[in-house]
Order: sequence, then C-alpha cells, then structure tokens
Amino acid sequence: MLKEFQDHLESRLSFLKDSKLLIAISGGIDSVVLTHLCCKSQLHVALAHCNFNLRGKESDADEDFVLQLAEDLDLEVFVESFDTEGYAEENKRSIQMAARELRYNWFAELSEQLQFDYVLTAHHADDNLETFLINFTRGTGLEGLTGIPEVNEVFVRPLLPFSNEQIANFAKYNDIKWRDDSSNKSTKYLRNKLRHDVIPILKEINPSLLQSFQSTLSHLNDTSNIVECAMETFLKEAIINVTNQETKYKVETFKKQSAPKAFLYETFKSYGFTQWEDILNLLTAQPGKYVASTTHRLIKDRDVLILTGNTSEIFPNESITVLDTNATLKIPCGYLEFSEVDVLDTEHHENCIYIDKGLLHSPLTIRQKKQGDAFSPLGMKGKKKKLSKFFKDEKFSLVDKENTWLFCSDDNIVWVIGKRADDRFKVTDKTKHIIKIELIQ
Repeated sequence: MLKEFQDHLESRLSFLKDSKLLIAISGGIDSVVLTHLCCKSQLHVALAHCNFNLRGKESDADEDFVLQLAEDLDLEVFVESFDTEGYAEENKRSIQMAARELRYNWFAELSEQLQFDYVLTAHHADDNLETFLINFTRGTGLEGLTGIPEVNEVFVRPLLPFSNEQIANFAKYNDIKWRDDSSNKSTKYLRNKLRHDVIPILKEINPSLLQSFQSTLSHLNDTSNIVECAMETFLKEAIINVTNQETKYKVETFKKQSAPKAFLYETFKSYGFTQWEDILNLLTAQPGKYVASTTHRLIKDRDVLILTGNTSEIFPNESITVLDTNATLKIPCGYLEFSEVDVLDTEHHENCIYIDKGLLHSPLTIRQKKQGDAFSPLGMKGKKKKLSKFFKDEKFSLVDKENTWLFCSDDNIVWVIGKRADDRFKVTDKTKHIIKIELIQ
C-alpha cells in the first residue's frame, strides 16, 4: 500500500510534498495508518488530536496514545479538550454534529494561526460509500451523490482511493498499533448501521462493490461538471442584478426551460429551501408571494424573483430618535448627515433634502412604515397620498418596502428617505433656518 499511496501523491496530490501539513488524528486505525504513511513518504507533518470527553477514561487513553505516538515518531502534536455535550446543548446540535463542528473549526483555526498549508483527514473509500448511502437514504440532489471531495479548501483526504481492508492489512503487516473506539460498534447511529449491517450485504452481492462505486462516482462527478457549466451560462442570462441586500432573477428565463424546477433547485439549493413545488409555483404566482427558508426568502415581484435574507418581522416597530440636527446619525440603510445651511444647493438628488427647521416638532424619529401612513409628496401642493399607494406607484417590491425608512416629525412623515420629501416641510421664502439632510450609503 505504501507504494500505491506514494504513487497517488505523485499523480494527484504532489503539492503536499512541499507543504506544511497537519494530520487530524483520533488514535483509530485510519488516522494512525495515515500518519505512518506520511512519515514513510517523508512529508512534513504534525498531529492534532481532539478529546471530546464523551467516553470517560477511554477518551483520555486515546489522548495518551496519540501523545506517545507523536513522541515515538518525533512529531509535533497539538491536543484540545472539548465540552462536546455542553456545546451540543447550547447550540442545539446532535453530539455527532457538535463534535464535527468543534474539530473542523479547531483544525481551521490551527492551520491559520500556525500557518499549516493543509489539514489531512483519514477518510477512505468505505467512508465515501457510507456518506453516499447516508445522503441517498435521506434524499439529496446530485451534489450529495458525488462523494467526499478529495480536496476541499485546506482539507485534503489522501486515503480516499483506499479501502478499509487495505488499511487494515497495512497496519497488520507493519505491526502498527491503534486505539479502537467502542462507539463505532453501536448501530444506533446511521453510519454504523450502514457499516455493520448494510454494506457487508452489498459486498456479498458484489465483491467488487468499492471499485464499481468509484466508477459510479467518476461518472456522477463528470455529470456534475456538465451541470455546473450549464448553470454558469444559465445564470448569466437569469440574473438581473446583485446588491448587498438582494439578487434579482428573470422569471421568464426559468419558465422557458424544459425543466424549470431543476434550474430553480440548482440556483437556490444553497439557501436552505425545501419547498420546491412552492418555489416552482412562484413563477406564475401573484406579486408579493414568497417562500421562506430559515435564512432566506424568494419573493415573486412582477416579472422577477428576488432572493434576500430572511426577516422574522417584516415591519419592526423599532424607531431611532434623532437628538441632534447638526450631526451624523447611523441608520439601517446608511448614515444621515444633518447640517444647518444658509442656501439651497442647486444640484438636486434623491439622497438629499432641504427642510424648514421651524416646521419640525419633537420627537424626531427614524422608523419604518405602519398601517395608515400617508404624506404629501413634494410637488403635489399639500395633497395627501397613502404611503402604500406611493409604494405601488413607484413599483416597490416587498424587499424595497422593507428597506425603506421614514424620517418623521411628531410621527408625520418628513422624508421617505432616499425617495421623496414631504411638501409640508419644504423651504419657502418665510424659512429662517434651513436643515440639509443627506443619506450616505
């Protein structure tokens, strides 16, 4: 196996030979064999071990074993102890997910602080098959069937082409000692159930299962590359514009595809959505309809779909009090710069207004819309207009409405910020003090 491992490094992972490497080591057979293979291949490695404190004395014995192995092989070693159960409870995670987050976050932190180029993990071909089956049984798209990536940012998995059997034979032939994790024998976890109950039956049916699986993965990854290229071309046509708050897509670009649901899935799968029939129905829905995930919303607005971050409350009741009309105030959509001036600037733009200071009454506040709001748009000579009607006439989307803030005097709208000033507060010949307000984004 050593020769095969070194050949694999040469052909696929040659960049590791001149890199500073950190091996994630549990003390189990896979990571211990990886450590020996790397040492025999003269790679520049150090060890990193997580003690999750989940198995009492057994966890401490694993730590002691890794420390002794590092000493025997003359390797630098890092050990971190975690309160895994506390982290899982605090962050509402399963124990397995908590342990995964803790170790990967620590590995990434170590690699950044101590300038390791890559972190090596000991995932192998059987792990890859288990992950494939887990995703398959839970339901997934193409991306869940393409296997564990061999290189993913700083994480590299040099043992992916090798089977559990090859690793075990190498350990036995070289008289390598390791630690057995008793929790790996329990079939209460899905991965272990697949490992002990399902995969042996599949290997009995097809003794060449892993080779067949590797071939299937290769085909699936080729297909994934084709899909990725097709999506790049599609999105160039579909995306109208991208801002910090939202991304807009042409509805028609989705509708003209022979399989619009597939394009919707590939476009929005990374944003936590699961209601794909509802998202498909957005293409023909009335404006204002939306589908929400825990992190994002997809909103239908006339002939576009708008992707934006989720908000638990569309129009919050919070308001910001303006205490000084000769200062700069931070608001959700930027900064408002207040200043007293003697004359009006002849250059006019929507982000700047001039008002009569004498017409302002406390409290001065910045807030969002509320039911029944109305104002007198500048130029309409005092005629009232409902804010909802103004939004409609200006063709505001739901996101536009949510991101619109109002400057108010005693709850009367002075300025729909960045959009339209109120005629009642404009500067006239009788004005004695002029306030200039500018929105800086």
